[in-house]
Amino acid sequence: MSPRDVAEALLRRWYVLLLALALTAAGAYKVVHPAPLYLSSAVVVLKPPVTGNQPNQLTNLQPPLAALSYGVIQQLQSPAGHKELNSAGVHGSYQLVPRNSGTSATPRYLIPSVQIQAQRGGAVQADAAVDRVIEVYARHVRQLQDAQGIAPASRISASVLVSASAAPVQGTKTRALAGTALLGGLGGILGALWFDRYALRRGRKGKDFPGAVRRAGGVPVAG
Repeated sequence: MSPRDVAEALLRRWYVLLLALALTAAGAYKVVHPAPLYLSSAVVVLKPPVTGNQPNQLTNLQPPLAALSYGVIQQLQSPAGHKELNSAGVHGSYQLVPRNSGTSATPRYLIPSVQIQAQRGGAVQADAAVDRVIEVYARHVRQLQDAQGIAPASRISASVLVSASAAPVQGTKTRALAGTALLGGLGGILGALWFDRYALRRGRKGKDFPGAVRRAGGVPVAG
């Protein structure tokens, strides 16, 4: 198909391009005026019990605690964990991300802390979702120790280092508008070309098999 054929097809199917333009404009409006979205985040750490040698629990964060924390995260990310969180009122998107210590010298996941995030349409709802995830996470830690019969004085505890705090999610509108325009323009051109070929094929079939009916000897015969 030559450029001239493409141009003629687009002119013939201008109404398809007009429909694509209307859809693109609607999409651009959504991009410019998006629904409010907030991301809430909190940090929880597993702390060992207080001992005489280590009165400050935060100075005694050992890799086995990180392994325990990661095990609880895997439980909550399983299908059963999703159902449990859903029953606790956590609906929508959320994440449990094991955290590093923040230094290049420390390998990943050696520090027993987890960042919990949730996205909701309001700041209060996002914070509430994170708090519910923290409650379920801490309950799993307690249940694991209950099953092992750990004495209260020797128990690991889940402590909130950074409380849930929501912030609006800011996207790049210029990039989103450019992507919407590109998709709308490309979709409109391809749709117009496809519809033009479809209509031309239907037209040729109609010429090859006319619908007129003639009568020969009283019997209908296709002409």
